[in-house]
Amino acid sequence: MLKEYKTTTEVTGPLLIVNKVSGVAYDELVEVELPSKEIRRGKVLEIDGDTAVIQMFEGTSGLDVPNTKVRFQGDVLKLPVSRDLLGRTFSGSGTPIDGQPAIVPDEERDINGAPINPAARAYPDDFIQTGISTIDGMNTLVLGQKLPIFSGAGLPHNQLAAQIARQATVPSAAGKIEFAIVFAAMGITFEEAKFFINDFTNRGAIERSVLFINLADDPAVERIATPRMALTAAEYLAYNQHMHVLVIMTDMTKYADALREISSARREVPGRRGYPGYLYSDLATLYERAGRIQGEEGSITQLPILSMPEDDKTHPIPDLTGYITEGQIVLNRDLYQKGTYPPVQVLGSLSRLMPKGIGEGKTREDHSGVANQLFASYARGQEVRDLATILGEAALSATDKKYLEFVKRFEEEFVKQGREVNRTIEDTLSIGWKLLSILPKSELKRVKPEHIGKYGQSS
Repeated sequence: MLKEYKTTTEVTGPLLIVNKVSGVAYDELVEVELPSKEIRRGKVLEIDGDTAVIQMFEGTSGLDVPNTKVRFQGDVLKLPVSRDLLGRTFSGSGTPIDGQPAIVPDEERDINGAPINPAARAYPDDFIQTGISTIDGMNTLVLGQKLPIFSGAGLPHNQLAAQIARQATVPSAAGKIEFAIVFAAMGITFEEAKFFINDFTNRGAIERSVLFINLADDPAVERIATPRMALTAAEYLAYNQHMHVLVIMTDMTKYADALREISSARREVPGRRGYPGYLYSDLATLYERAGRIQGEEGSITQLPILSMPEDDKTHPIPDLTGYITEGQIVLNRDLYQKGTYPPVQVLGSLSRLMPKGIGEGKTREDHSGVANQLFASYARGQEVRDLATILGEAALSATDKKYLEFVKRFEEEFVKQGREVNRTIEDTLSIGWKLLSILPKSELKRVKPEHIGKYGQSS
């Protein structure tokens, strides 16, 4: 029989303090009954002797402290899972919001998951085609990788996330396994939520997707649960249904802000910029749920998106994310203001696992050389463009003028890509060779001569 307590002593923000409790465990679910008979949910955040700190999911407004009844449920927050998750849209707390009935679950899973044994991990080595040239060609996403997108306020990261969600495929032999998208949106506006739901539905991506939507006016506590709900669904699809799952989480900055809000309500000693000192380990509990397991066909790949406050890469959220993840895709405000989409800052982006996911049998044998040559040529072209700004084009050598033409056309033809354009890796590499043909062959030192003969002459 559940014990009922009327010993609430304090309400602080989203937190409820209850005294004289016994047999209560960390993370345990709680029902809070108001005098109006309204039931709200929460979970145990901290136990200190006979005092429990409860984190409320639906907020604490309207609570009458002396007359509030608290019942501890003896269980943790779980997500019902089955294959019927596909094609459905849920709130950040796992409640269906698409007008359809609740799913009939195969099981209910603790949303906190379990860490993958490092000894059981398999190395990510299969290419995921996103249809975006700057990612596929130069910062390749690999199955089982965690590759964040660093954006900024007002930049089109939401549009890019939706485009990747509907275009992503696995073209290699691993692609014979089903591919699914789990999409978690945190702290977004109603208009943004409508955009995502309509985009997934109207473009046919909803059938292979699971959406978790947390709105800006939803409780901060739900925002913390949202990515864990998404990853729990992804783990079931990957390791029970043997699917490749791409998890897109936006915006991790909103998640970290919710963590800071709750930390402040708990009166914890703040760390950098007011964020709790455990921000690194908390983010790691999310990011490290990506990967592949030896002997298991399925995989989880993460594409977390975070908007850098004031476009500052040294801000704690992108800074700590960079330590945990395997590279980053950086969006550039100057490119966006020129009308370039997606405004990927090629030289500031990196995929550390790219060498393992490209090459013969995965993408194409010339991929590595083309990517390296494009990087080197674009970097040289940027230097020449800066020089031309100071000295004028008349002062440039003939080769420098070729680099100036290259850098301009690279941004217009390779980086710039329509929101509806889905390029195969062959399309991307063909554009790369076409651009490299602008330069003298003597400058192409990072591609093999046989590849120049095979692919360069036809450009």
